[in-house]
Amino acid sequence: EVQLVESGGGLVQAGGSLRLSCAASGYTFEDYAIGWFRQAPGKEREGVSCISSSDGTSYYVDSVKGRFTISSDNAKDTVYLQMNSLKPEDSAVYYCGRIPWCSLDDVGSWTLVGYWGQGTQVSVSS
Repeated sequence: EVQLVESGGGLVQAGGSLRLSCAASGYTFEDYAIGWFRQAPGKEREGVSCISSSDGTSYYVDSVKGRFTISSDNAKDTVYLQMNSLKPEDSAVYYCGRIPWCSLDDVGSWTLVGYWGQGTQVSVSS
């Protein structure tokens, strides 16, 4: 059974940092990519970043470039999202999702996700 479990969310002041984790199980980790997505109240779910578990290729949407860093620890089947210089507009529920590939064209889209984690809340106060 494929499972994705997020952790690491919380409340932080603007300018602060958080690191999210996505622990995967139930499949061969290197065969798929992982994406991070977020959904704020009243807004559509949007892609934030993705990483290919096979070669580490990663992409980001423009709104988080230079502030967020995605990484993968294949020994632990875990993907991380380091979020620095957080802004109030980054507040959302963050989800990780298993996707077949990670590409610049698809990083902002959630339609390729086959499996979702349960989500973790990130709240950034001004």
